[in-house]
Amino acid sequence: MIRILVENAFVFLVPTLIYIAWFAFSRDDWPGLGAVIQAAPLLYLFVLGAGLMFITLTLFSSRSHNTPGEAYVPPGIHDGKLQPGHAVPPGK
Repeated sequence: MIRILVENAFVFLVPTLIYIAWFAFSRDDWPGLGAVIQAAPLLYLFVLGAGLMFITLTLFSSRSHNTPGEAYVPPGIHDGKLQPGHAVPPGK
């Protein structure tokens, strides 16, 4: 569970990390992290992070199109051949 939270937090913070890196490498003077965060467009970074996280969660979501009540049969070896995982309708 912690891994999932850390991954989602990282995806959410990617725009802010890119902004801080860009700010650090584009200027000769470094005013400090606190000054950079105070000058950052936090609302835009928040919206970009939320959008990126939504897109990432949508793209990597599991869509099995199984109906409720179907049982999942995991992959296995039958008659010497590997059978992929599949859903079995109720009653079979």
